[in-house]
Amino acid sequence: MTTLARANHLELRLTRDAAAIEAAQRLRYRVFYEEMGAVPSPAARAARIDRDQFDELADHLVVLDLERGSAREPCVVGCYRMLRESVARARGGLYTAREFDLSGVRCASGEILELGRSCVEPEYRTGAVMQLLGRGIADYIDRHRVGLMLGCASLPGTDVEAASMVLSFLHHNVLAPEGLRPRALADRFVPTDRMAPQAIDPRVALKQIPPLLKAYLRMGGMIGEGAVIDHEFNTIDVCLVLPTERVQASYQRHYRQHRPRTAAAA
Repeated sequence: MTTLARANHLELRLTRDAAAIEAAQRLRYRVFYEEMGAVPSPAARAARIDRDQFDELADHLVVLDLERGSAREPCVVGCYRMLRESVARARGGLYTAREFDLSGVRCASGEILELGRSCVEPEYRTGAVMQLLGRGIADYIDRHRVGLMLGCASLPGTDVEAASMVLSFLHHNVLAPEGLRPRALADRFVPTDRMAPQAIDPRVALKQIPPLLKAYLRMGGMIGEGAVIDHEFNTIDVCLVLPTERVQASYQRHYRQHRPRTAAAA
């Protein structure tokens, strides 16, 4: 487990520690299933934990509240799952490939990094935790020479008609170019060009974009072609792609200028 940064009683760590990962999985269950209405399997409901086969392959970025919990039972209040394509390739590929065809996505230089399972405990959604997680992502990009980030970005609910304006806004304004464009799998493909550009009210559409997706778009993120309905997680998913070279210089400075030196932690 590696400590990357501290902010008062909050500590950012990159880890594969079993106790920290389980705490993150329990946080994921509370947020995704209890708060956001995802539908758990009987096993997940009984254990109150969100876990899948990709967790053991990934690195996990976690924010701990050091004033709560212990070394045996850490208190994880924010998390991200970080999975490099080079690691996942030998074990069946990336999680995102279960919904999107990534064969058209090429990274000219550097590693492809899948970001997923991002969530923050409700009482900690004040900015500090997301800033720490952002620093951790920036550090990981540098450490592994990441050239492209991607992952499933979710809109709440599964009513495609209700989401027509925001999906159409994304399609017409931030569709990734050929060579960087994932495509929803044929048997799950939901068209995103549902409205003509002139019929879209940008102000209404922007209000419907979740804050995390909006943040990635501000950094230069784009989406693939088509969406997927995820009934388990009660969401409509689009595939986000973000070449690290497109990340605006202001964001690079924001996450790097105050980053402390890496230190080992127990």
